[in-house]
Amino acid sequence: MKNTVVAIIGCGRIARNAHLPSLSQIEGVRVKYACDVLEEKAKKMQADFPIIENVITDYKVALSDGEVDAVYVLTPNFAHYTITMDALKAGKHVFCEKPITVNYELSCAMRKEAEKQGKILNVGVCNRYNRSVELLKQYLEEGKFGDVYHVYCSFRSFRSIPGLGGAFTTKAQSGGGVLIDWGVHFFDLIMYILGGAKLKSVTCDAYSEMAKDMKAYKYRNMWAEDTSDIENGTNDVDDFITGYIRTDKASISFNGAWAQNIETPEMFVDFLGDKGGARLAYGGKFTYWSAETLEKTEPEYDMPSMFVNESKGFLQSIHSGLKDRNNVDNVLETAKLLDALYQSASDRKEITF
Repeated sequence: MKNTVVAIIGCGRIARNAHLPSLSQIEGVRVKYACDVLEEKAKKMQADFPIIENVITDYKVALSDGEVDAVYVLTPNFAHYTITMDALKAGKHVFCEKPITVNYELSCAMRKEAEKQGKILNVGVCNRYNRSVELLKQYLEEGKFGDVYHVYCSFRSFRSIPGLGGAFTTKAQSGGGVLIDWGVHFFDLIMYILGGAKLKSVTCDAYSEMAKDMKAYKYRNMWAEDTSDIENGTNDVDDFITGYIRTDKASISFNGAWAQNIETPEMFVDFLGDKGGARLAYGGKFTYWSAETLEKTEPEYDMPSMFVNESKGFLQSIHSGLKDRNNVDNVLETAKLLDALYQSASDRKEITF
């Protein structure tokens, strides 16, 4: 790997738990800047990750540094667009966490700017580098499923709304709830495995039922609880979604819940083919059933870090100029899908393309 100088913009959980540990493992990477509007967060990150050389609170300092090759945009969703556009115009390559931004129109504008500037814009749909997802795509390409006619996915959990009242549940900042937060990962890995599926129609119902009265909401644990504002904040996003998608390759049905009154979590994806089927445990491995032998197999394989391989793919793209699987060009259909699902839920009707 050639030497690459990067800046991290946003020092929250995804930076701490995924990207800085990964970049610390990749030879030839310099993290010249860590930026956060809260200086103490960036300083704490620097103390925990010695790879960080400097702490700043204004990301434009990094954009004006000619030594910086690329930036990682790891901020809340609403800030993705502005920072990414500024970085591209400053001549930087960009890795932007998922979702691309809060809607499809702005996502397309980001893609257009990357093309105009001749820069790489990758999106953090990390499951494209998950080994289980890679193998399932290989199974499909080898014909082990035959005709994949339907995919079902479930991403449901028990009363686990993140950061209630804060950015996660404020549509103006997040763009949505469980669909844009969890659904983006499930739908993107499905679209990737299916191999460039194109949308034909979608229908969706979305609900926000579990915390209509935030002060009365009961939970056992809460992701990002330090960002919550139950007393004075906002909750105007979906906590449950359900629907149906038709593509040119397979139909897809789904149920997703940040919060439901059933304690059993269900986080899986089923691929149904006429020659075989598989169930992927999200974040884990998969089981395959053969129509020919009626036997199930549970393949054994290593699970390398998808975040490390995702960053390696981005850095290689920077130096080769070749777009990899996480390039914005390959992720726009997922962004289009999310927008259409929200539109269907809002209009209470099917959306066709």
